[in-house]
Amino acid sequence: MFHDKARIYVQAGRGGNGALSFRREKFVPKGGPDGGDGGDGGDVVLVADPDLRDLSRFRPNQWVKGGRGGSGGGANKHGVNGGLVELGVPVGTQVFDEGGQLIADLARAQARVVAARGGSGGRGNRRFATPSRQAPRFAETGMAGEEATIELRLKLLADAALVGLPNAGKSSLLRRISNAKPKVAEYPFTTLAPVLGTVDSPEGRQLTVADVPGLVEGASEGVGLGHEFLAHLERARLLLHVIDASEEVESAFRTIDHELAQYGAGLDERPQVVVLNKIDLLPELPEFSVSDERVRRVFRVSCATGAGIEELRRALFELCPPETPALAVEEGAEELAEFLVYRPEPTARAYRILRTDRGFRVTGVPPEREELERALKAAGARTGSEVEVGDETMIWK
Repeated sequence: MFHDKARIYVQAGRGGNGALSFRREKFVPKGGPDGGDGGDGGDVVLVADPDLRDLSRFRPNQWVKGGRGGSGGGANKHGVNGGLVELGVPVGTQVFDEGGQLIADLARAQARVVAARGGSGGRGNRRFATPSRQAPRFAETGMAGEEATIELRLKLLADAALVGLPNAGKSSLLRRISNAKPKVAEYPFTTLAPVLGTVDSPEGRQLTVADVPGLVEGASEGVGLGHEFLAHLERARLLLHVIDASEEVESAFRTIDHELAQYGAGLDERPQVVVLNKIDLLPELPEFSVSDERVRRVFRVSCATGAGIEELRRALFELCPPETPALAVEEGAEELAEFLVYRPEPTARAYRILRTDRGFRVTGVPPEREELERALKAAGARTGSEVEVGDETMIWK
């Protein structure tokens, strides 16, 4: 089954705690502080993988967690960074936050975006040593990693896409012109999910063609199956409008054209090729008298007999010329972003938690009670721990 949506919960790793340690050797009984810093928590990263076709690998409400950073140690030992988690997604995947705001658009292979950033490691007590405070008896705890519920939505990347009413013969056409093997039957809505096929030219070029479920009147408003899959047409460079030539041709064309316009996203402005299918059922070739500058060609074919198929296949490569390669970046120039990111950078936390030899100390502006309790618990506070907040000292219960 084709999956073009998935909702997952991502949680980056927590940073490791800084070490509270002093140098102690046989002839150095009172050495200075030598507590190392904790390692950073592991990020959760999404990577566009060209080998993936849909989002079926993600379980409903799957929880993905980055590795926790290691704690620092004595002798200035730095904690190990937490393990990075990379999640492969199909090229064309969009990432949305819980409120439906677009975070990133992974529109090309190997594009990457950090879905949750790992927390920074806490500083060891050696980092707090000053001429006036030579033996600091506290160290920072690691920061919590970011966490969020994100929604993944896939928009297929195709050179051309087949549109038309149910039972117009789109799946049969895709089988004829490409290597795809979609289900074909003599009843409407045989295709229930998008199907991708590759068309090869004698010169070695390849085109990707997508077949989506048939559209009906009102599809842009959620009628039939088309509403769920209209988004997969947005990135197609060319629309192949497949029409059953044995029916009212112009009426079918205008019905689908109206649904494309109602959906928006520029679908009604996209170049089109009209494919009049099933000409083997007619005594004469059908006419198509609609005058529209968007219609680049009109083909009359029969998927049953193969008539006109080769001409259509060759024309696809003319109508979908090779895309212009991106200009090389000059040496020293700033490279273009791998993806479009719409998420603002998170603001720095207004407080930090220090681990002392008696318990914990909260510096900066402490948060609300519930958030502070969660942060202290995550930092390791237990019953009986001494917690200093400003001038007040409390016992954790």
